Amino acid sequence: MTATMRNVLGGELQPCGLDPVTGFLRDGCCRGLREDPGEHTVCAIVTAEFLEYSRERGNDLVTPRPEWGFPGLVPGDRWCLCAARWKEALVAGRAPPVVLEATHESALRHVSLAELADRAAR
Repeated sequence: MTATMRNVLGGELQPCGLDPVTGFLRDGCCRGLREDPGEHTVCAIVTAEFLEYSRERGNDLVTPRPEWGFPGLVPGDRWCLCAARWKEALVAGRAPPVVLEATHESALRHVSLAELADRAAR
């Protein structure tokens, strides 16, 4: 990681997940990038409840899509989520836990640090 990539706590951004490999660039990191219109900046530990919610909202994260190099997620996987979708799930009472050290600071444009901290993985 470079010193310029910061997490929501102000520290150096940590990797989110390598098995499966997550991130817009599929490098394991939830980076804040201009090229990423979905802003995949929240590092979450997905739950069955969230995966079902996401599927209900039109984003099936469970079904493998080999043509996209996507293995499909299972509860417990770490995955970079769109900040706006995580906030939407929070409002619906179905947001998964987050890894604050691996959540990019730009997520704070959509969700407060207090909201993230309240759902921090323990």
